[in-house]
Amino acid sequence: MLKKASKTLLTLIALSGPLAISQVASAAGDPARGENLAQTCNGCHAGEGYRNPGPVYHIPMIGGQHADYIVSALKAYKSKERSHGTMQAQASNLSDQDMADIGAYFASMSGNSRPSLVNKQKAAKGKEKSVQCASCHGANGDGDQATFPKLAGQYESYIVQALKDYRSGERDNAIMKGFSAGLSIGDIEALAAWFSSQDGGLSAPEVENFKN
Repeated sequence: MLKKASKTLLTLIALSGPLAISQVASAAGDPARGENLAQTCNGCHAGEGYRNPGPVYHIPMIGGQHADYIVSALKAYKSKERSHGTMQAQASNLSDQDMADIGAYFASMSGNSRPSLVNKQKAAKGKEKSVQCASCHGANGDGDQATFPKLAGQYESYIVQALKDYRSGERDNAIMKGFSAGLSIGDIEALAAWFSSQDGGLSAPEVENFKN
């Protein structure tokens, strides 16, 4: 199943390219304006260890995340390609320029994530399976392709939930749906354990993390 999913993933990438993941704003983002726009975002994302009420998982760290990816995620919530009531409401009134500015603000932050404590056996299994993810996300999940998210050091429970949502169709993305379709819950948990255990450049943003 995994080999089949891998072939499907590679085929979709070849046919669709990076724009299958996102259509990013063409305008450059203004991080200073983005800081003002992101005050509501920080109510959840700036709290290290904050959890989504249901289903329960850690709200993701987005400080230090790629700006283009943040824009693509906000667009997906606005278009309802991603199913999350709060995020859909937050994104609904944002213009492309607003999204670019918010993305620039969070991307300008320094990372402070540390490898989380995970089941080592699970993480080792996840490392083997992560070969399929490396072309987009980098070998350890800290890749430099701007349209794909950094995963290294991200909360384990968030990665699990995201993969479940791609597999179920709650997140509508052709590449990730094709990849996740062949994953068992054990595979998902193993991948999450591996990426979460890696040292990366993400943070739960605080104002002092803003780069001058």
